[in-house]
Amino acid sequence: MPETAPARSVPKGLHFVATPIGAARDITLRALDILAGADVLAAEDTRTLRHLMEIHGVALGDRPLIAYHDHNGEAVRPRLLRALEEGRSVAYASEAGTPLVADPGYQLARAAIASGYPVLAAPGPSAVLAALTVSGLPTDRFLFAGFPPTGAGDRSRFLTELAAVPATLVLYESPKRISRLLGELAQTLGGERQAAVCRELTKRFEEVSRGSLANLTEQFADRDVKGEIVVVIDRGTAVVATKSDIEAALRRALRGASVRDAAAEVAEAFGLPRKEVYRMALGLAEDE
Repeated sequence: MPETAPARSVPKGLHFVATPIGAARDITLRALDILAGADVLAAEDTRTLRHLMEIHGVALGDRPLIAYHDHNGEAVRPRLLRALEEGRSVAYASEAGTPLVADPGYQLARAAIASGYPVLAAPGPSAVLAALTVSGLPTDRFLFAGFPPTGAGDRSRFLTELAAVPATLVLYESPKRISRLLGELAQTLGGERQAAVCRELTKRFEEVSRGSLANLTEQFADRDVKGEIVVVIDRGTAVVATKSDIEAALRRALRGASVRDAAAEVAEAFGLPRKEVYRMALGLAEDE
């Protein structure tokens, strides 16, 4: 049995605790102190947090361990806010990584801030930062865009908007859809754009595949992929859009949007006058 970590006094307020994305030893000493001493513990997945605490010898004792996730947030938030009102310390941990990054803690943070309670962070593991670190791509400016939508129309608009962002892009994606995503990225952003597919970071089967989007699309075309995936894409080089570029973007946008909405989306992406792009969209719609 591991030695039980001593409990330390934890200041009142809401503490967001980053937890390992793979290797259990990536937990910080401060995070362990908070988990050992907080009056109330909340977690996206209580089983995961309980197991992590057992590994590090942090006793739960008679303290409450409350599940807080997307499906019960509305019902559980008042209970956590009452604990804060009573002057207690509340620690919240996501299932893995940094809370509020693709995690249900956002609404809890907003509610606590709105009520005037202290909100503090115990920083630590982050899949976004880990992927940026090993990707070999620029890190001075980046955009975390989360999971792409699954619907064809929303997905097309999402990727078209990203094409014009002057920053390294970071996406999460399901292993079932990674091949599809790489093909769509190559088509929308250009096959020559450099990228990295980071799989199972900090875990036993960690793998980082680097290359152009066209090359990565080929690599993953016939693979049965498993595990957590982060995709990092290099920023684009500023170029003058050709008529064919604009028309291709409009055709993609028109698959799931009205002429007006498609024109507005593409005009914004390429920095062009809306009226001009709207006329082009009308012509394409009439030709269909």
